[in-house]
Amino acid sequence: MFSEPFYDPARSYQGNFEHGPFGLFADSSSYEQAGEPKYQFLGNAVFTPFGIPAGPLVNGAFVKASLDKGFDIPVYKTVRTHKFPSHSWPNVLPVEVEGDLTPDKSRLVTRPDYTEPLSITNSFGVPSFDPDFWQPDLASAVAHAGKGQVVVASYQGTKSENGSVASYLADFALGARLLEETGVKIIEVNLSCPNEGTAELLCFDVQRSREVVETIKNELGSVPLVVKLAYFADNARLETLIKELGPIVDGIAAINTISAEIVDKAGNQALPGEGRLRSGVCGHSIKWAGVDMAGRLAGLREKLGLKYEIVGVGGAGSAADYDEYRKAGADVVMSATAAMWNPLLAQEIKRAAHE
Repeated sequence: MFSEPFYDPARSYQGNFEHGPFGLFADSSSYEQAGEPKYQFLGNAVFTPFGIPAGPLVNGAFVKASLDKGFDIPVYKTVRTHKFPSHSWPNVLPVEVEGDLTPDKSRLVTRPDYTEPLSITNSFGVPSFDPDFWQPDLASAVAHAGKGQVVVASYQGTKSENGSVASYLADFALGARLLEETGVKIIEVNLSCPNEGTAELLCFDVQRSREVVETIKNELGSVPLVVKLAYFADNARLETLIKELGPIVDGIAAINTISAEIVDKAGNQALPGEGRLRSGVCGHSIKWAGVDMAGRLAGLREKLGLKYEIVGVGGAGSAADYDEYRKAGADVVMSATAAMWNPLLAQEIKRAAHE
């Protein structure tokens, strides 16, 4: 089902933030869930282990709308300890991908419309408002969750002006403390973002990732912590990371996006501004990578005798995709791109489960 997306790509990030959500998410009606929750996610009872990952739910109004439409595990868009600007518009563009987006497809061309099978690039730069805004906004969204639902909050650290590791770790600790004050029951830290001071993603730096995760857990105590990872092509490299983080964290979410150069039909950079030639791609074409990671994380969990829960993310757009992720080993499945254009996706998955 394609409908008006709840996040409008034709508007700026600020325009969506101030006036959204749109489409069916703007409808105040709620999906009535019957019976009792049958699943658990990190100690929280849920009707269906399905939700929306960090990204399109840019504030509490979006999160509340997702809860009302039956997405039982929505993630409040990634925040920081201070205000941080968004990249300029456009932030979302449809891209042409033949088949799966594999590493050899390093350059993609934009397409004129949003049609199935849909893949998009999103380029926001992880914007955030000040805690003075997002703390009460998040707390209100957390309180909006009904029986069998739980809100997750995502955040990431920010490099300090002096560039010191100690300041960087202190920022992660502060962010965890600010989130905990909202009453949120599950916190996700984004390790699939550029690591300050290196050319790689933070999750590819095992030692720094461990330092970050230990810092956060020391701050949070019993509040469950999920780490968000990128796709790992090298299984030995993934195993090395899981050996370090797996005993500490409570959950692992994968994947975020797959990076590619985004150009228009003339071969020009499609997203304006310095540093935006490459951008993360999500949607149908990355499902293979998300399912693959879910299966490998499940295998490593068994091999290493660990207990973390797995959140499968990437390209899930139907009840069949949901089932595929679950069979691969995901405890929870989340959809961003497909959910944006099909606000009733959670309800479709719930109905399919009862057929």
